[in-house]
Amino acid sequence: MKIRVGILFGGVSVEHEVSVISGLQALHALDENIYEAIPIYLTKEGIWYTGAALKNIDAYKNLAALLNECETVRLVREAEGKFILEKTETKLFGKKQAAEIDVAFPVTHGTNGEDGILQGFLQLLGIPFVGPDVLSSAIGMDKVVMKNILRDSGLPIVKHIWFYKSQWLEDQEAWMQKAEEEIGYPIIVKPANLGSSVGISKAKNRADLESAVDYAAQFAHKLLLEAVVEQLTEINCSVLGDQESAEASVCEEVLGNDEILSYKDKYEGNSSKGMSGASRKIPAEISEEKTKEIQSLAKEVFYVLGCTGVARIDFLLDTKTEKVYVNEINSIPGSLSFYLWEPTGKSFTELVDILVKLALKRTREQLEISYAYDSNLFAIHGGTKGKLGAKGTQT
Repeated sequence: MKIRVGILFGGVSVEHEVSVISGLQALHALDENIYEAIPIYLTKEGIWYTGAALKNIDAYKNLAALLNECETVRLVREAEGKFILEKTETKLFGKKQAAEIDVAFPVTHGTNGEDGILQGFLQLLGIPFVGPDVLSSAIGMDKVVMKNILRDSGLPIVKHIWFYKSQWLEDQEAWMQKAEEEIGYPIIVKPANLGSSVGISKAKNRADLESAVDYAAQFAHKLLLEAVVEQLTEINCSVLGDQESAEASVCEEVLGNDEILSYKDKYEGNSSKGMSGASRKIPAEISEEKTKEIQSLAKEVFYVLGCTGVARIDFLLDTKTEKVYVNEINSIPGSLSFYLWEPTGKSFTELVDILVKLALKRTREQLEISYAYDSNLFAIHGGTKGKLGAKGTQT
């Protein structure tokens, strides 16, 4: 019997369209002899749909027509432990079940899909799911928390400060002065919890900084300011595995852009600045020693943040000093970084097969953990009157 895999993509995120592309890539990569792929599309409003028509990328050009061919569903766990995509609307005496799935495979980028929210829902249901758990998802999505953990773990990061939007509005002068003293221009300004270059810009002076923070604050309430590596080479490396065993991919070198690419440049633009026009060197043209250093750092980041599945860790290489800095982790990377694994001999089909197996392994391990203590405090204390509870409150 085939393993039924529900591929979740889309979502309430500014990275919605990118997620659709990545999700369908993963769906079509699954081995049809082993898996039954079930598409689950999450709209920008948070409504879940399923249906065979969702497998065709061209159909998304007319979304309204596409969704008319599909059914709205919700994922539920039945008493006997089955995980069902249940139709939200059925005709009288109509079948309520749209599909049954064995494993959930989130390929959801950005907020509400990569930040632990969706993972928490899946974990609460008890369904095996691919990728990072709740905690590692949340940490990986919040750049401030992530950098603080990396710094405290002794991993190299650039100088940075952070603050909330409310703090900025209360005293802009103080924060600009702090940035100038602790970082110095130029400064990169980012929303703390978005990807795909949304809300990011570079400030070369005070006027730029004020504009950059105001712009980033449109997308997040927590903001991150970082030092710029002037003589920069961007190097990315993927890691595959879990806390027991993980391996690093080849490294890629991002070429040809001194500017920060906006979301529009990356995914919508027709210019040579965009992703389609971006030049990437795989493997990166760096020394074997530097490659091993970056691969080792990538695996350490993966372990420190408690990741499972496949992630991509982005690095900043200062070509003047040869120093390497960890920039960030993408816990559900675009296209699942399959292109970094193909040079190692792993096809996209093999990659997604490993990811599903890792999800099932984690579920087996979780079943061995006790989550409840076999006792009845109500019986021990004789009801609810006159006793102090475990937290010291009157019960």
